[in-house]
Amino acid sequence: MFGAEGGREILLCEVTSTPATHACILGCAGLSLTPDERAFFADVRPWGFILFKRNVDTPDQVRALVGALRACVGRCDAPVLIDQEGGRVQRLGPPHWRRYPPGAVYGRLAANDPLLRREITRLGARLIAHDLAALGINGDCLPVLDVPQPGAHDIIGDRAYGRTADDIAVLGRAAAEGLIAGGVLPVIKHIPGHGRAGADSHLALPRVDAPLDDLTTIDFAPFRVLSDMPMAMTAHVVYTAIDRLRPATTSRKVIGRTIRGAIGFDGLLMSDDLSMKALSGDLTERASAALAAGCDVVLHCNGDMAEMKAVAVGTGQLVGRAKARAAAALGRIARTAEPFDVDAARARFDAALDGAWAA
Repeated sequence: MFGAEGGREILLCEVTSTPATHACILGCAGLSLTPDERAFFADVRPWGFILFKRNVDTPDQVRALVGALRACVGRCDAPVLIDQEGGRVQRLGPPHWRRYPPGAVYGRLAANDPLLRREITRLGARLIAHDLAALGINGDCLPVLDVPQPGAHDIIGDRAYGRTADDIAVLGRAAAEGLIAGGVLPVIKHIPGHGRAGADSHLALPRVDAPLDDLTTIDFAPFRVLSDMPMAMTAHVVYTAIDRLRPATTSRKVIGRTIRGAIGFDGLLMSDDLSMKALSGDLTERASAALAAGCDVVLHCNGDMAEMKAVAVGTGQLVGRAKARAAAALGRIARTAEPFDVDAARARFDAALDGAWAA
């Protein structure tokens, strides 16, 4: 159910039981659920859902869709995620929602004032959280912690907060704190790092041949700093210094030795989208391989019913440590958002960005 607070609508949820759920996060095809989608989601009970531009029209429509998705699985705290970074990765936009800058804009603010950069990065994420919470969306696939390297593909590019691991860690932490303060879970990505990839993993499998020392010092560093975050999304990238054959998403070595080991991340680990062309095998095989490697849940985004059915075959119920991590992640959602004057925040945000970015 929804209630009013501070001129916006928030989801009011009292969880009395936890029905069995499948270890997957799924999308849907359009602006509302079809009868087939309702029946499928009610049967499979995915742990969560993800929205894309194809699912977005007006605030009322998005709220209704979010409510319908949760009703299918009988869990009013079911995570509903979205990619709302800003810049070229922003699913909610005008005329109903404002545009936000890409991460690089925050990194360029006031070169002699790192505290201002941190403040405005946090404020931008807090404003995004305000937008999302008003719709019942409780997870954002942000911050991007990848460290771009010379010669890499531009799939990360201006989505990164800077060019050094230290800058990205500091501003990534600020963005995550802004989301959490507004009642939205951050999903750090793309662990253990996509910044060296020479290909777009949506289209091909990137191979990174950098020495382990370089990866540890640069690529993995921001993820170590934010290893306490509730959720992380894997990179579909092969790191030959760790596993010459398998990308992180399906590699026991990368997940065990690096993500859980060297980085120390013990939150909920979700795969990046299984439908991306970086992965091989059919959707059932991809889902099964990701879970066998150590992912807690798998992500499938495009809403194609045949593909979702194949993913469901490759996943089982969320159990054991994965279930505990899922519960711990949901436990990080603030029941009462940090007090927030949205008009004053927007004025401050716009003033700080004046001249730094054209919306």
